[in-house]
Amino acid sequence: MTAGYVPLATSPRGSTSALADDRVATEVDEAAVVVPGEGTVTPFVRGLVGAAAISGLLFGYDTGVISGTLVVIGTDLGAALTTHQKEAITSATTLGALFGSLGAGALSDARGRKGVLFLANVVFIVGALLQAAAHAVSTMVVGRFVVGLGVGLASCIAPLYIGELAPTRMRGRLVTVNAVVCTFGQVVAYAIGALFARAPSGWRWMVGLGALPAAVQLASLSFLPESPRILLLRDDTLAVERVLARVYPLATKGDVARKVEIMARAVAQSVEIEKTTSMRERAASLFRVGAYRRALAIGCGLQALQQAIAAHVQYYSASIFAAMGFKNATATGLIIAAVNCAFTLVALKIIDPVGRRPIMLYTVPLMALALFSTAFFFSQLTRDTGGVLVPGTDYPRNVSLLVLLSMMVFVAAYATGSGNIPWQQGELFPLEVRGLGTSLCTATNWGVNLLVAATFLSLMEVATPSGAFTLYALVCVLGWVFIWRCYPETSGLSLEEVSEVFADDFGVKKSETMRRAHGLGRAPV
Repeated sequence: MTAGYVPLATSPRGSTSALADDRVATEVDEAAVVVPGEGTVTPFVRGLVGAAAISGLLFGYDTGVISGTLVVIGTDLGAALTTHQKEAITSATTLGALFGSLGAGALSDARGRKGVLFLANVVFIVGALLQAAAHAVSTMVVGRFVVGLGVGLASCIAPLYIGELAPTRMRGRLVTVNAVVCTFGQVVAYAIGALFARAPSGWRWMVGLGALPAAVQLASLSFLPESPRILLLRDDTLAVERVLARVYPLATKGDVARKVEIMARAVAQSVEIEKTTSMRERAASLFRVGAYRRALAIGCGLQALQQAIAAHVQYYSASIFAAMGFKNATATGLIIAAVNCAFTLVALKIIDPVGRRPIMLYTVPLMALALFSTAFFFSQLTRDTGGVLVPGTDYPRNVSLLVLLSMMVFVAAYATGSGNIPWQQGELFPLEVRGLGTSLCTATNWGVNLLVAATFLSLMEVATPSGAFTLYALVCVLGWVFIWRCYPETSGLSLEEVSEVFADDFGVKKSETMRRAHGLGRAPV
């Protein structure tokens, strides 16, 4: 059995809200409790994860559709869009997502995970329709901002919700389903963009169709259960038993009751903390308590790395390919989206058996090499245009194809690791601060996304494409050092066990000791 730790404990002065870095020992080890069918994904779990992962489709569709929209929107908003207007339209969604994700955690703790998903879908539908009806840049920016609020809420809560319902040894794979659907959403967005590229005002259909998946998820929410851990916070153990009986249909009633009992004991300290401390105290503890702070550093660090090196590909790939002379830039962008989707399926297959840490340690260097290659080929491509891309220039097709190939390699490595593993962030935090911690990590994602979206085209003009991609490659190198030093392996550990990994330090070696106790393989240290 492994010991836990209570970050919010009674201090020597008797304050129930005082903070301490040590947890008291418990006899709880949820990962060791195996019930029949635990390694099987049942039809109920498939349906549950599929419905929840529609949030990923919304995320992916939105990031993909704007790339094609900017290419074909023309003068439909009053005049041809300037570089700054394109950046404003693109970054408005990211700004909305930043605000949405900041509020998602606290809101989900208060209203439940399902309640936030409901709100996210309503907001997204309104935003999609506003965009489709826009006839001015200002209206388009507002519509994009509203869509961003919905995306921010959903991108924070959907992976968290799936992770809290998933069996321990299937958690990584099931959370990754959300990333798979996200990349599929990007493929759908590029395909629809290519379909409507030459249709009059076809971009309105492109942005408006984003309301459909939101409507589907909205209808499906009535069939989804609330997270068992949220139900335990509400002292509704009977509801937890009903949910787990559907998650583990091969288990006996006694098996389910034992699973509920152990889960309840595992989160009992978190429940007590929720009842005796304010939201403000728990938020402050994320920075004051060492274990929380280390979990937050890893979650935010991985999310920052994800967006710092790839947001430009999500939003501007079609614009880059158009400037390079590809006749159907949106269709070329579809190639990138398809590679992203295909290699996210690879991640889905290997994330639990191989582990989070090894995947990141192996794929981030490959991303850096691909970005350095892209920078080199851009320098060769633009030798006769002063290092910058000039639309309308007849660039050598063979060099353009090498740029495309390098970007495909980058996206393949990204999708296998950095594109999905940061979304396992919910497992890093104990229940009492899980919503808040996940919210801050997601906000970091969107904050860095906003920075890149608002500056990438300008950076390309000032630093040249070669300089911009070299900068992103250097960020990859720094990210790899951070991962090697700080990111522990968490696959195979229960949510409650992961929380104790950070009790004394970043827990890279401690997590391996805990995994060996469960008979799990060793990840690179």
